[in-house]
Parts: sequence; C-alpha cells; structure tokens
Amino acid sequence: MTSRLRLQVMGPLRVWRGDIELDSGPRQQRCLLALLLVRVGRPVSMSDLITLIWGTDPPASAANVIHKYVGALRRLLEPDLPPRSSGSYLTRHSNGYRFTAGPETLDLVTFRQLVSAARVNTTEGRPAEALDRYIDALRLCHGSAGDALADCTSATATVASVDGEFFAGAVAAAGVAAQLRRPAEVLAALRLAAEMDRLNEPVHASLVTTLAAAGYQAEALMAYWAIRDRLSEELGIDPGRELREAQQRVLTQAVTPSDAERDQVGTALRAGPSRLVPMVRPAQLPPDQPLFVGRKAELDILGDLVVEMRSGGRTSPMVVAMDGMGGVGKSTIIMHFAHMVADEFTDGQLYLDLQGHEGEEGSVLAGEALRSLLYALGVRAADIPDTFDALAGTYRSLTAGMRILVVLDNVRDSSQVRPLLPNSADSLVLITSRRPLVGLAASDSARLFRANLPDLPEARELLRTRLAEMYSRIFPAGEDVETLDEIIELCGRLPLALLAARLSARPQLSLGSVAVELRDGVRRLEAFQGGRGVSDPRTAFSWSYRQLTPGAARLFRLLSVAFAAGITVEACVSMSGLDLQQTRALLEELAEAALVTEDDNGYFTSHVLVKAYAEELFLATESPAERRAAASRLLQHYLHSSSNAELMLEPPRTPIVPAPPLPGVVPERPASYEEALGWLARHREVLKEAVKVAAEVGHGIVPWHLAMTTQQYLEWYGFFRDWEDIMRYALRAARERGDVIGEAHMLRCLAGAR
Repeated sequence: MTSRLRLQVMGPLRVWRGDIELDSGPRQQRCLLALLLVRVGRPVSMSDLITLIWGTDPPASAANVIHKYVGALRRLLEPDLPPRSSGSYLTRHSNGYRFTAGPETLDLVTFRQLVSAARVNTTEGRPAEALDRYIDALRLCHGSAGDALADCTSATATVASVDGEFFAGAVAAAGVAAQLRRPAEVLAALRLAAEMDRLNEPVHASLVTTLAAAGYQAEALMAYWAIRDRLSEELGIDPGRELREAQQRVLTQAVTPSDAERDQVGTALRAGPSRLVPMVRPAQLPPDQPLFVGRKAELDILGDLVVEMRSGGRTSPMVVAMDGMGGVGKSTIIMHFAHMVADEFTDGQLYLDLQGHEGEEGSVLAGEALRSLLYALGVRAADIPDTFDALAGTYRSLTAGMRILVVLDNVRDSSQVRPLLPNSADSLVLITSRRPLVGLAASDSARLFRANLPDLPEARELLRTRLAEMYSRIFPAGEDVETLDEIIELCGRLPLALLAARLSARPQLSLGSVAVELRDGVRRLEAFQGGRGVSDPRTAFSWSYRQLTPGAARLFRLLSVAFAAGITVEACVSMSGLDLQQTRALLEELAEAALVTEDDNGYFTSHVLVKAYAEELFLATESPAERRAAASRLLQHYLHSSSNAELMLEPPRTPIVPAPPLPGVVPERPASYEEALGWLARHREVLKEAVKVAAEVGHGIVPWHLAMTTQQYLEWYGFFRDWEDIMRYALRAARERGDVIGEAHMLRCLAGAR
C-alpha cells in the first residue's frame, strides 16, 4: 500500500495518504487549505488570507488562528515532520504562505498541465491527442471547487476561478470533439459543468450542440428550453447569440437521428416544448461517507428487503423507513446503502431532505417536494402544473414503470411522504424519520425498523478508522483500550465522527483529557461543538425538542433528574406532579420523538447525550425551587414506595416511618407479599442510586431511612455487595450530618452485610 499524499480541490476538498482518506479539520482550516491549493505555487500574504477567510470583520486573533491552522495542516500533510519545520508543502513566504505541490500530489496541477498540453496539441494540428488530454483533465473535476467552503465574496471568487478553468476546458474540449466527430466523449464533463453553473451560456450552448451531435436531439432541445427559461425567470433576459445559434444548429444539423429520436423531436416541435417527455436520468445522491464502518445489522436488514423486492410479485414500490433518535446515524446508514445499490436502478436516483425535524411550519411541503422531483426528472419550469393533484398526477405518470431509487431524508410524517412515492413496483424508497411512520406502514406496506446505537466493537472501530493517522501519537506505547472504551461509553457511542474530528483538529488533546471532559455530565455536550455548517448533538436534539407540546417539553426537562437506571411511569407521576393518564401520554409523545425509549421492564431511559441536553434545559428553564422540588418528589416517591413494600414483607423490627410526602407524590402500594418482592426486585438498581444521590445532596429525605427499607430484600436474596454499598452511602451521610441515631442504625446494618 502506497503512502503517497494526494489532494483534491476540484470538487469537495479531500486529502488522502495512500488509500486512507484524512480528516482535514474544521471548516475554517479546510477553507484555508482550499485557498492555498487554488493558488498553488503562488504566495498569499497574511492580510490576504485574513480577508479571504473573514472578510471585512476579522477577529483580533485572526493571524494567530491562521498560524495554528497552518501548524495543524503541516502535521496532517507530513506527520513525521520535526517540530517547527515548514516541511515540503506549506512554506513561509515573507509575511504569508505558499503551497507547493506537483501533479502527482494535487489534482489542480495535473489539470492545468493536461489542459496546457491539449492546447499545444491543438496548435500543432494534433486534435486527437488534444482531445485525449482534455478528457483526462476533465475527469479530475468532481464538482464545485472547495465544496462551497468560502464564506465571503472575495474567497468565493478566488475558489470559483477553478470552476472557470474547468468550464473553459470543457467548452474547448467540445470544440475539438465536434471536429473529430467524437461528441459523446465530452458529454459527461459538459453535463457536470452545466449542473455546476446553471446560467453559464457558453457551457450550455456547448452542451446543446454536443447533445445534438451525439444523436440526442430531443435532449438537446430540452437543454436549450431549460436554460432559456432560467435566464428569463432568474435574470429577466433572453438567450445570447451563442445559445440561439446552438438551437438553430440542433434544428438544422445534418446528423441523422434514430427513428425514435426523429419521432420524439417531430412531436415536440409540432406540439411545443410542453409536450416533450423528460429524458433526464437524475443522480442526486449526496456523497457517501468515505470512512463508513460497521452497522452490519442495519445493512443486512436493508439488503434482505432489496432481495425481497427483486423476487417480484409486488404491485407498488418497496418502501423502507428507518426511525431513531437525532444523531444516531440514520441518514449516514441509508445514504451508504443507497450508494451500494444505486447501480441497480437504471432510471436514476432522486434525493430530497424534507426537513421534517423543523416541524410542520419549517418542513418542506409535499407540493414543493413534488415540484423539486419533477425538476429533477427534467420537466421544464413552464410545464410544472399549478395544482397539487396535477403535480402528483404528473409525478405518477413520469415514474410509471421506472426503475428508480428515491431517498427521502428527515421525513416529518406519513402525509408528507405518501405523495412522493413513485408509481412503480421496480422502485425502492428509502426514508429516515425521527418517529416511526406507522401510517405509512398501514397504507403503503412500508417496512419500519429502528436504527439503534452501534455496539461497542463497531464504535471502537469507527474511532480507530477516523483517527488512523493519529494512532502513533495517541497510543505511543500501545493502545489504551480502557480509556478508548470509556470515552465511547461516556458519549453514549455517539457522535463519534464529530468527536474524532475534534481530536484531529486539536492534536494536543490526549484521550485522557477527553475522558475527563466527558465525565462532567453538565458540560458533556461541549465536547461536541460542531462549528458552522456542522450539525452537533445539541442542534439535532433541539429539532426534536422544539416539536414537543409544552407539557412534554416540561417532562423532558424534568427527566434529567431521573437516575441512570431509568424511570417508570409511576415514578414520573410523582416527579412531575401530574396524573397517571397525562404522564403516560406525555411519555408516549417523548418516545415517538425518539427522546426516550422504554425497555421490557417498563423503564424509560434517554441516551446520555440526550439527558445531558435535557439537563442543560432544566438548569436554564426551571427555577431553583422547582428543580429542588422535582428531585425531592422523586426521592420521596422511592422512599415511601419502598417503605410500603417493606411493610408488606413484615420485617422482624419496627419499621422507620418517614415524614409525610410532598403534595403531588403518589407512592406505589404493593398489594401482596409477591408484589412487594417484585417491586423491590424491579427497583433494586434505582434504589441503590437513590440512596447515593440522597447521601450526596439530600433533597428532602433522610438517606438512612431509604437505606433501611431495602435491607430485608437484599439480605434474603443475597445481594451482599449492594447491601454494603447502600449502607456505606447512608452511613457517610449520617456522620456528615451529625445524626448519631442514623449512624447507629447504619453501623448495625453494615455489620449484618459484612
């Protein structure tokens, strides 16, 4: 395996060492790298860099930030570089920097050399060689340069100059291809150029001419009408001379079309452009995650469903909807699988982000979604129907019998997505949603399943893959699996990609320091700051939180008080002060929003980062009095419920009678000996945590009172370690409070445990 460094700036900014793609850091650092790559071989002053990155309002620390980014980039590009060395690529020049690389390293250098050679070949009368050089150069472009990293006008113009070089090369190549009667060989590049700049008249004129020369007269006319409409609607102008001449060449050229082409063009010209059937094969899938690992269970489920679809016998498309909490990786899994099977769908791939997390007001309306899909299928703006029923009918007509893949991301509910299902049994629809789309399963036989957290080995492998280039620094004396696993569990196995990016951007961090930061539950989300353009966990959770009713939002905040083992509906009743019916309905709303999950024992729990977000809201929203009252009500619920269970067991000593509970506390009352044992068994872990919390903060109960209610059960069933731990928590609290009676009770209980 080679370890050669390769960089791509003609498209999304990407960096590889050998076969491994590297993470080039946070957005501003990537922007700096893109700007230096675009100006490869030329020095860029510090003042120019500051202006290009921050515009007219840079921070006071701008120069220091650039120096820091340059240091990080040097370590990324040359990990073995000695400290304070400038290295081979990024060197100081006066008060700025210059990036130097050859064609074997940077795609832009290769592109420019190939284009220059093609021009020389053309001048010397060797068009075939020129076209080969042009085609090799054009294949290097994968989209807009720098992937829209620039944020100010000057930076955008600087990066866009690379796109301009690609457009000029594509137009020049089209001219040579027409001379050689090899037009089809440049169509892919021209189509990409037309997608990148929807209003570039020379590019679109070349596309129209080349399509016709390649025998696609109908598509050439469609391309002309599309650019004509865009120029009129967006700029208020008519096509220029180049475009008008291109259209005339399509109508009068000598190239002989096929019978089908001749019939379609004739029909189109007689009936007008509104009767032309679209011929566009969409390919809208966003890029796949280059460092995707794991998720075998989910991919196996998706694969089995596609196998079932292939077996035939269906009368409607295969619809698969994956739900799950925000940030669990639904979109990444679905997109990765979509790329795995895309080639099977010969009529193309459609993609829409329906922004369902923004609620009914912020999400994409079904009518607007249909318009987007029709545009993607090549329907002209002038031919898009006005009414919703006509939009849906046109979409169904166009997709009838097609073999197409449709990916609908962030769906709000079944009503939003149902009109977007293609009218073909050979099509596949992949959906992601925060909530289970039960209605879609009932009406359209959608297959529903939930994306769960990755297991520990998968999570560990994800971090290892993301940090591949940093391993020798992080583990200089061998892998610290224990610390790595602790970090994974402290962040609930999500979002590890964002955590890995942060580690890569701050190479001075050690795994130990990250673990220390994550142990602070109140500040845990600070470890996942995503920066501009990146959805961090707090943002993802806020989308779900904003859709809650006020009652559910309050209960979500209060649930940050619940213990790690989870909380039952009955305990929620006491904690919230609501009745059982209200509480159950609100918990169901939270479960539908994927903010809580219910296990087989009736315990509701939240992901550790979701709970950290709830705690942030709890501290920011609720008054100190309400925060204390909620915690007190919960602890009193456990104290009085456990006391009631203990009384049913008839202990051989006089029970400790606790003080009356606060208003709103509704203790549970086991009705039999068996129910009491069952209640204590079900709540053993919670009671242990409750005693520990009460010993640390109090909150309205006497810790040793609760501890004593558990002794009989723990003794009978041999939970001696729990018995000892609980009594030690309560003993420490009694001593700290000077409670000698409680200390005596706890010493006696501890003696029994020992």
